[in-house]
Amino acid sequence: MHRGGKWLGLALALGAALPLGATGLEEARDLMEANRFAEAREAMLPLARSGNADAEELIGVMYALGLGVEQDHVRAFEWYLRSAMKGHPGAQSGVGWYYEVGLGMPAPDLVRAYMWYVLSAIGGDPDAAISMEEVVKKMTPEQIAHGNALIQDYRVWMYPFR
Repeated sequence: MHRGGKWLGLALALGAALPLGATGLEEARDLMEANRFAEAREAMLPLARSGNADAEELIGVMYALGLGVEQDHVRAFEWYLRSAMKGHPGAQSGVGWYYEVGLGMPAPDLVRAYMWYVLSAIGGDPDAAISMEEVVKKMTPEQIAHGNALIQDYRVWMYPFR
């Protein structure tokens, strides 16, 4: 089940602690809420290109759902991954979902799906634990052990104090 609607709602609601470029991001969110997706994307691109994880994640949402752009799962994954590597929990769930279902890649990768869901849960995504529980049901004990090793590698780098 694609949780893109959840991502859009969550992404638009994340206005509390906005990083540098927040004014442009707020304007882009307003455009998205008004269904002016092409304009929103144009407003977000400079922020995303300068490394703003919120803007990167929102552009990923747009490609995942085909909002103002042609739906493109490969590009959605790449935008989510940029944001996820910066510790964005929503983007981490997005990366996990793409790995779980294998869209835009040669095959599903449950180990990496599990890893990204756990990282997302550590980062505070409230739905990531549910996704993690579902994907772990499909995994072998060896895959879970491999995923846990990867989680430790990433966790100390992304979340050193959690």
